[in-house]
Order: sequence, then structure tokens, then C-alpha cells
Amino acid sequence: MAAKLIDGKALAQQVRDGLAAQAAKVLAKTGTKPGLATILVGDDPASHVYVKNKQKACELAGIYVDDHKLPSSTTQAELLALIDKKNADPKIHGILVQLPLPKHIDSKVILEAVSPDKDADGFHPYNFGRLVEGHPVFEACTPKGVIKMIESTGVTIEGKRAVVLGRSNIVGKPLALMLLQRNATVTICHSKTKDLAAVCREADLLLVAIGKAKFVTADMVREGAVVIDVGTNKTSDGKLCGDVDFEPVSQKAGWISPVPGGVGPMTIAMLLDNTVESARRMAGIA
Repeated sequence: MAAKLIDGKALAQQVRDGLAAQAAKVLAKTGTKPGLATILVGDDPASHVYVKNKQKACELAGIYVDDHKLPSSTTQAELLALIDKKNADPKIHGILVQLPLPKHIDSKVILEAVSPDKDADGFHPYNFGRLVEGHPVFEACTPKGVIKMIESTGVTIEGKRAVVLGRSNIVGKPLALMLLQRNATVTICHSKTKDLAAVCREADLLLVAIGKAKFVTADMVREGAVVIDVGTNKTSDGKLCGDVDFEPVSQKAGWISPVPGGVGPMTIAMLLDNTVESARRMAGIA
């Protein structure tokens, strides 16, 4: 029996609709829309597309976009000065610095310069530390979106065996922590994991963010498992595919997310969610 599809685009639309109502409450109370500053340095084509998509989603959710496109020659000091300005701007509730940055700029320094109170991406060490101790302020957008996608299936996380493929600071580690806080039993797998296929077959929830096209095959998946594919890869013919071999795995899983149209839209939706939450917090709206 074919798996049910987790439609990230439709779920993201539902999130945006709810956020538009919340944004309207912020506007009514403060006279100011929730505001997101987007900062893009350089001319990487993919980054321009990503930022444009995020800005379009903001407009649909009633969020003000403060757009900054900077040349690749921008110095680290100039970028830090802009971030300081946005940290102090009361009209800005979230700050997005699009990665990757040019090589002469230290991404770690830049991300740490963003105020933890406006860290819409959820990358600041303070927010990561709060997540570790179980009291998050902002959760990283992609893992937060993955959790929402699991919840949308009606499958409970509590008590389930969750296997996370990938241990990045952006997806794997925060996702594992979020699952643990929801009382899943969590295993993180990586390139050194022995007998990886056997470990994956134990998963009720298989969350894949390993960065290799069609890496997860049907023999690695438990019958009826929830499979969420975070990967985005280009095939030799220029098409997008995930880290999961979708067609055969979809014949075995109970639920599965597609690429594209799965995690990507939900990542953007969670960026908006964090921004509106920040605005609500600053406005004193419960």
C-alpha cells in the first residue's frame, strides 16, 4: 500500500493563514506589522531565489520585509554594523542573514551578532543552549517544520523510536533534541554509524538530512514508518530529489514527504512563525 503524502506546501499555507491573523493583532495593538530584516551578501543565484521566496511568504502572512542586498565586497565590519542597527530597530522583530556568506566573512561571528531576541532562524548559541535545557525561545526553522509535519499526520511522537540521519547544527542535532523533549527515543546516525540500514529499520519516525541523493532505500525503512526527507539534491538532468529514494520507499512507508514540496515550504513557514512570535512577545500579546 502506498504511503500517504505529507504535503508541506498545503501545511505551510495553513500556517501562513494563521500567522496573518496573529500579525493583524500585532498591527492593531502597536500600529506596526511584525518585521523581518533579510540580509543577503553577494550574488549567489540560489540564495537570491531562497530570499525571494521567503519575502513573498512574508507578504502573504502580513509581515513587513526590510530587504538588504549587499555586494560581495561588503566587509565583515560593515555587515556587523548593519546587524547592530537592526538589533536596535523596534520595527524589526526577526533578522535573517542568508547563508552561505562570502569566504572573507566569518559566519559564526555574524550569526552570534544577531540578537537572540530577533534570531528568527534559531541559530544563535543562546537559543541552541535554551533548546538543550528544554526551554527554547526560538527553535531552528527546519527541525521545527519537521516536527509540525510529523504532528500533521496524527502519529504521536511520544514513545516512538526516532532515527535522525545527519548530525548538523542546523538540522540533525536540534531535531534530535526536539524529538527527545516530546518523549521519543532518539538515535542520531552519521557517516561512522555501523550497520546503518539495521538502525534505520528500527525507526517509527525516520528523519533524513544526510545530503546524499536517494541515499535511503526501501530496504532501510520499516513497514508503515513516517519518513521525512530534509535533503535537496540535483540529479544529472537538473531535477531536484531528496535524500530518500522516493518511489520505492513510498510503497513501504506509512507517511512520506516529497522533494520538492515537503520540508522546504515548512522551513519558510517556521521562519515567519518565529518572526510573528517575536513580535507578539515584544507587544505583550499572549
